[in-house]
Amino acid sequence: MSIPDENKNYSYADYLTGDEGERFELIDGEKFPMSPAPSRRHQQVLRELSTAFTIFLRGEECEVFFAPFDVRLLGENKQDNEIMNVVQPDLSIVCDRDNLDDKGCNGAPDMIIEILSPASIKMDRWKKFQLYEKAGVEEYWLVEPVYESVEIYLLINGDYKFQGVYTKGDSLSVNCFTGLEIDLDRIFE
Repeated sequence: MSIPDENKNYSYADYLTGDEGERFELIDGEKFPMSPAPSRRHQQVLRELSTAFTIFLRGEECEVFFAPFDVRLLGENKQDNEIMNVVQPDLSIVCDRDNLDDKGCNGAPDMIIEILSPASIKMDRWKKFQLYEKAGVEEYWLVEPVYESVEIYLLINGDYKFQGVYTKGDSLSVNCFTGLEIDLDRIFE
C-alpha cells in the first residue's frame, strides 16, 4: 500500500485511479486506509442485518447495499475531481433512487450501519459520525459484535441525537422504516 501524502487533498478522481488493490476511504480529502478483511463475526452480523433489511424492503423503493459499495457524500452536482468524501459503510440503505448510479451512491443514504472492529472504532465513532451527520444521513447505527450491542443515532434538526443502546434480548424499531422490528437475538445468534 502506498503511503498517502499528508499535504495532498485527494478527490474521488484520485480514488478511482488509485493503486490496484489499495483500499481507502476519503474524508474531507484526507486518505484513510481501510483495514484488512473483517472478522468472521463481523461478517455474520452483517449478513443477518442485511437479510433482515432486504426481506423487509423487498418490493419497496429502498435498496440495501453492503460493503464494498462506494458512497460519495457532499458531492451532489460535482465533478469527480471535486468530490472529497467517499466511504464504504458496512450497510447503506438508499430510498432516493436519484442518488444511485453505476458507481454507487452519490448523496446521503437514508440509513447507515457501521459494524465496529478494533481498527475502525475511532473512525466510525468520530470521523464518519461527523461526516454522516453533516451529509444528512437520517439514521446511524453503530453495532458492536463482541458485546452484542447496537447504538442508535437519529438526525434531528441537523444534529445526531443519541436514542439508546440495545443488546441481545432486545427488539428494536427502525425509525426510517415504520413496521420494521429487528430482533437482536437473531442478529447476534
